[in-house]
Amino acid sequence: MSKQEKNESGVRETVRTGYKAIAIGQASPCCCSDRSGPADPARLAAAIGYDEESLANLPDGANMGLSCGNPVAIAALKEGQTVLDLGSGGGFDVFQAGVKVKAAGRVIGVDMTPEMLTKARNNIGQYRERSGLDNVEFRLGEIEHLPVADNTIDVVLSNCVINLSPDKPQVWKEIHRVLKSGGKLSVSDLAILKPLPDNIRSMAAALVGCVAGAVMVEETRSMLETSGFTDIVLTPKPGYIQQMQDWNDPLYREIAESLPAGEKLENYVVSLSIEARKP
Repeated sequence: MSKQEKNESGVRETVRTGYKAIAIGQASPCCCSDRSGPADPARLAAAIGYDEESLANLPDGANMGLSCGNPVAIAALKEGQTVLDLGSGGGFDVFQAGVKVKAAGRVIGVDMTPEMLTKARNNIGQYRERSGLDNVEFRLGEIEHLPVADNTIDVVLSNCVINLSPDKPQVWKEIHRVLKSGGKLSVSDLAILKPLPDNIRSMAAALVGCVAGAVMVEETRSMLETSGFTDIVLTPKPGYIQQMQDWNDPLYREIAESLPAGEKLENYVVSLSIEARKP
């Protein structure tokens, strides 16, 4: 195994271990607040654009507070589409997408953490009861090697996950592979506006918390172009970072306190809406 492969394997194991702990309740997600105890995941979801009705109909525990945007809304899903969600966690966006594509559609969630997969699959029964639909499934796999056939997906979603990958160019290539011609991606992720200090890059908590692995906005554009995507639209949404600080999120507070004197976190990190299409 090469040094690069060892590094990539180490990153994946750090992320897998961190999200296993979140799935089984041994750790809190990266949107916790000590202002009034743990932040309500529904409060965070509402703040980033999820509507109250769709949140109320979700299976209990599907919303784990791991979002940094609303890719389902950006995607403008249609009845009958086949949708793929990368890093599906407890099924938060999968279940919402399922309602949008209705009985004629299908939504597939992929996650590399077995404990997350178990949590999501356990939520399917309640989803069926509340929605009357049986159109979702969850598969174990890494987003760099998707367990999905070529040219079979209409829309790819992902919410604050791709930044966690140690091989982002491979992720974009895989997304391109599985999309049908004319298919599109709708991704919410974190990106950086200028390089983070090394001490933050090396923080395991900052990696699991979606910050340390983020790349520059224009690097994202370059990877999309290299992978063959067109109609690329990147929309920075700085409000998310400010919200996390307003809620006194402990991770974001720790990162902000680790920055050079006089620097602000929002000058480094931003929530990014990513849209593109496969020709």
